[in-house]
Amino acid sequence: MNDRSTALKQHALRLGRRASDPFARATASVRLLPDFVIVGAQRAGTTSLYKYLAQHPEVGRVRLGKGVHYFDTNADRSLIWYRSHFPIDASRVPLWRGPAHVGEGAPYYMFHPECPKRIDATLPEVKVIAILREPVERAHSQWVHETARSFEFLPFDQALRAEEERLSGQDAMLADPIGRSFSHQHHSYIARGQYASQVQRLWDTFGHDRVLIIPSQRLFAEPAATYLQTLSFLGLRSYKATFEVHNARSYAKIASADERFLTERFAASNERLVEMLGSDFDFRPT
Repeated sequence: MNDRSTALKQHALRLGRRASDPFARATASVRLLPDFVIVGAQRAGTTSLYKYLAQHPEVGRVRLGKGVHYFDTNADRSLIWYRSHFPIDASRVPLWRGPAHVGEGAPYYMFHPECPKRIDATLPEVKVIAILREPVERAHSQWVHETARSFEFLPFDQALRAEEERLSGQDAMLADPIGRSFSHQHHSYIARGQYASQVQRLWDTFGHDRVLIIPSQRLFAEPAATYLQTLSFLGLRSYKATFEVHNARSYAKIASADERFLTERFAASNERLVEMLGSDFDFRPT
């Protein structure tokens, strides 16, 4: 697709979103709320899994997107605004035909310290899905992604060493629904890979039974089996989907010095993660 056709497609999507907003808001009270949320991790396959699930005939899509970011960067918006993004609930509107289930996904939800309790307060029966990718690769992939979006201008090694200062003192600000931190969202290469504490926060908030943790290597090596496991977790019948990888990027291999630096930073969390989740989540170097 050339630049002109891409620009036209984006313009059409913006017009469609704007045109559908009044109807969506007016019917918000009879729209579904999510019964599942894919919370992360960033660059671990959340978009791919969301699109696999969205193929299921009983699962609806977020209006013009994957995630609404209601629990992180849009936490000051109203519940009516949030509900307006989801399909109409056919059980509440006579003669209406539509999906019975809907979910959304935002990879910042797992890392943002306030999101789990915000999700639980609004969606008290929601099921939560997290995908964990080997953290060294994930950190490098995030840097490539943020650089491509012009959200990062430092070389990778400098960005890693600047992270602690960039993220210093952010949690107090993020506790406010209107609190925002650009660096916490976009420059958190090491912090996002400290999975053990994030998984524990999910368990503390939702309990073990409402949380499914998936290793990203299994999602892409065995997509059909992982998809069926996820459907079972959500209480949905089996369905034959097609599996494509979404949002993948090609980029140069990580430098050995940066790999060693990150391996040291992730060592304690990786060891704890194996104790929590077992050998499928052993990201320690062999």
